[in-house]
Amino acid sequence: MPTRFSIVLGITSVLLALAIYSNPVLGQTAATGQVGQVGQVGQVLAPGTHNRTLLRGKEPPVHFALSIPANYSPSTPVPLILALHFGVGGGDAAGAGRSVLSILVRPALEELGAIIVAPDSLGGNWSTPENELAVMELLGDVLGSYSIDKKKIVVTGYSMGGAGAWSIAEKYPEYFSAVIPVSGRPPASVAEWRLPVLAIHSRNDQVVPAGKRAELIAMTGITHYETYRFVSGLRQAVPWLREIWKQEHN
Repeated sequence: MPTRFSIVLGITSVLLALAIYSNPVLGQTAATGQVGQVGQVGQVLAPGTHNRTLLRGKEPPVHFALSIPANYSPSTPVPLILALHFGVGGGDAAGAGRSVLSILVRPALEELGAIIVAPDSLGGNWSTPENELAVMELLGDVLGSYSIDKKKIVVTGYSMGGAGAWSIAEKYPEYFSAVIPVSGRPPASVAEWRLPVLAIHSRNDQVVPAGKRAELIAMTGITHYETYRFVSGLRQAVPWLREIWKQEHN
């Protein structure tokens, strides 16, 4: 028959185990029922799109969508695409990363066999210090957790995300092999960039005029908010990227 002391000890052990499980440590990526630690390359999610959260201690967590290509294997490095979402009404960006991934980026670039990571903004545009820090920490987490070809990292985005792609690439060009902004306003410095740029824009954009771009795929008959209609334009980036990557590896 168990003693009172053994019963109390058993209950204490269970409570301690529950507390440890429900509080992942800083730098871990969590999902429902799953916790994946940074640098754990052997942990492989199934192909498809997953909702994930990067825990950052006292900093706000970063919620993001992660698309794993079919036949992904840790033994074979794959490209990485950072996808930044459009602006959201009221500033609540919950699920916006998954939306731009599903509506635009994955349908257009799926044949590259890349991992795609699409964070939700922490509020405001992508050029705020808080969002820049969150994006770069998220990139570090993905690079530490998956087998990525570091010469094939691309940033893209739509509308506010297009402007964010310009901004992130301008500040951190050493991280990327190319930038593909869609319907985003470029910085004044773009003419001086060495980083390959393929901008995709509609001449009928009533919010952000097309203007001048480094290298432009100009589309017509599409208004600014018709995100899904830019899939065919973004898909033209596939052979463009492959040629750039071929040159990088030669």
